[in-house]
Amino acid sequence: MNTFQDLGLNEDLLHAITDMGFIKPSEVQEKAIPILLEQDTDLVALAQTGTGKTAAFGFPMLQKIDINSRTTQGLILSPTRELCLQITNEIKNYGKHCKGLNVTAIYGGASITDQAREVKRGAQIIVATPGRMKDMISRRLVDISKIEYAVLDEADEMLNMGFYEDITDILSHTPDEKNTWLFSATMPKEVSNIARKFMANPIEITVGNKNESTNQVSHEYYLVNSRDRYQALKRLSDANPDIFSVIFCRTKRDTQKVAENLIEDGYSAGALHGDLSQNQRDLVMKSFRNKQIQMLVATDVAARGIDVDDITHVINYQLPDEPEIYTHRSGRTGRAGKTGISMVIVSKSETRKIKSIERIIKKQFIKKEIPDGMEICEVQLMSLANKIHNTEVNHEIDKYLTSINDLFEDTTKDELIKKFFSVEFTRFFNYYQKTKNLNASESRDGDGGRDYSQNSNDSRYFINVGRKDGYDWMSLKDFLKDVLELGQDDVFKVDVKESFSFFNTEKGLQEKVLAFFTDYKHNGRFVNVEVSTDRGGGGRSRGGGRRNDRRGGGGRRDDRRNGERRSNPRNDSGSRSDRRSSDRRSDSRNSSGNRSDRRSSDNASRSRSSDSGSRSNDSGASRPRRSRR
Repeated sequence: MNTFQDLGLNEDLLHAITDMGFIKPSEVQEKAIPILLEQDTDLVALAQTGTGKTAAFGFPMLQKIDINSRTTQGLILSPTRELCLQITNEIKNYGKHCKGLNVTAIYGGASITDQAREVKRGAQIIVATPGRMKDMISRRLVDISKIEYAVLDEADEMLNMGFYEDITDILSHTPDEKNTWLFSATMPKEVSNIARKFMANPIEITVGNKNESTNQVSHEYYLVNSRDRYQALKRLSDANPDIFSVIFCRTKRDTQKVAENLIEDGYSAGALHGDLSQNQRDLVMKSFRNKQIQMLVATDVAARGIDVDDITHVINYQLPDEPEIYTHRSGRTGRAGKTGISMVIVSKSETRKIKSIERIIKKQFIKKEIPDGMEICEVQLMSLANKIHNTEVNHEIDKYLTSINDLFEDTTKDELIKKFFSVEFTRFFNYYQKTKNLNASESRDGDGGRDYSQNSNDSRYFINVGRKDGYDWMSLKDFLKDVLELGQDDVFKVDVKESFSFFNTEKGLQEKVLAFFTDYKHNGRFVNVEVSTDRGGGGRSRGGGRRNDRRGGGGRRDDRRNGERRSNPRNDSGSRSDRRSSDRRSDSRNSSGNRSDRRSSDNASRSRSSDSGSRSNDSGASRPRRSRR
């Protein structure tokens, strides 16, 4: 079968296909549509993102429902609001010549009253997110007891997001004799379980191999130190001047922070995550589709609704917790027959994840180097030259040529070219001329490959809070980033013990850290930070630092004991505890020798110290402001 006419679709649908410019069905459409049209059967279809799965179930559903009936006959469940709206719009486009068709989207973040009104008007097909659908069923605002077709789109992602119980509850309100069609990019055990539970002898079709990545996407990884992650991201962007990309972060917090940093540094960027309102998300996606935003920073959940065919790069700023999620990320590029590149920025401790992902997607990653400053300057210069060479002449400029020629009368051709290109080139040259090499070596040492020898450019600190105060390494890192106003990678090697912890920053931040925590109270309790002689070689699970410090003299030991007893930044006990902690603090100072001298020195330096910003810079020069393309 080579055309849609061969698939058995009716004239109304073929007319819509012609209007949309579709010529040849994709592989999943060619396999699924004839089966769904000819048989009343359950179906499991495995195909990568961007292969046309919506049309594969949309066309058969439109042809098989009774448009003259106002009863809801088709239900499509999708994991996110964006994907729900996207599917709704596509189904409407497919059925635009089907008179009387009503397709309604049901999703959170919008008026439930308006959605209920649309359903009551007679919606033959409902496209819904599980949470809002379950809510409307419980309020008896929707009746799905007579549906004939149920579709679980992006089933693996819905289960990853914890919708199993919601899906089970929703499907329990549907008739047993309905047809269930499950579409997914990967086939984890949870998807297999739901197929067995809700489907009867389903036909399974697979495009490519299970969980395998598409051949349209090449996979690259770049090895850097964790603290250089943001700088590496900027270099990769500068080395690809025409980049149109999605950048993936693990958390909403990191997503927002990276987007803000990029905007501050002059990049055309925006954030997409679950803390945005529906209106904000719609505005961001509209700007991205119109290419007013060049770099979209997104979480995995929010990105499920991104359906843009021209994305050139996917950049994994952080790898996902589950290797299978990488398949969905890389599927954002290489869509509609085009090629794309999936880049991964990893630290040494994460390189093992690359091998795990390679086994799942059955593709090899190519290790590449972060380009140095001069390479980027050359790329930017040649990009500008190509744009100028390909620019069509606007003859409105002719009337100004005499004045321009007079101005450059004594300038040779070579001098004029140099001056013209120096306007753009000099900005990048000044920024990148003294930048360091961001590439990390493959060799590994104590923890993740970072050098913790005495000659390291890091400072390691002792802080008198630990697990008993409710912290793990991640929550303590977040606490330190917040109070010190530092970036994601400025605090590292966080090592949490029972009643105290260690962490690292660059030495350039040492004065700021010590000055901030001089006589610092959190919720009325003292939190003490000191430079530690422990270099962190033992790793998070080993207690070498504690053992060495106990041998190292009574002053430090007493200091820690008192600090441990009086510090709990998360709990505010009453004035009695404050009096005790004050007594212990004075004892600790007496037993600590020169500690008070350091504090007075820190107090003096605190007024002189400036806020060091939230990101480490490649050099002292400020980043050249990018043209907003």
